[in-house]
Amino acid sequence: MPGLRKYKQKKKGGGRFVQLHEWLMRSEAWKSLKPGPRALYLEIKRRYNGKNNGEIVLSHRQAAALLNAHRNTVGAWFNELLERGLIELATGPCLGVNGSGSASQWRLTEETTSDGLPATKKFMSWRGKSD
Repeated sequence: MPGLRKYKQKKKGGGRFVQLHEWLMRSEAWKSLKPGPRALYLEIKRRYNGKNNGEIVLSHRQAAALLNAHRNTVGAWFNELLERGLIELATGPCLGVNGSGSASQWRLTEETTSDGLPATKKFMSWRGKSD
């Protein structure tokens, strides 16, 4: 099948994609999010490669640049995602002794962590304020 082989040589793949599960989008935590925090979640998830959950690096400044927003605005979006249980802070930001800092490392609660811990899916039990 020489034609098949030629086809496979041209095909390099369509690139990576971000998968959002239906059960995640049906959760009350996801439905209550405004567009800004949803876009931030997509940027965090975009950096997840299937093996690095708990080691996903994204600073407020990087997120602000990616989302065309101010870093203070992005900070509130991170807090919303944290409050709803969609993400967890694995390692906080720190400034080293030589003056170079390291950004926060994030964990997606819908995925298994890089060290083998199961997904907590905390967002599934989140309930909004009832008036």
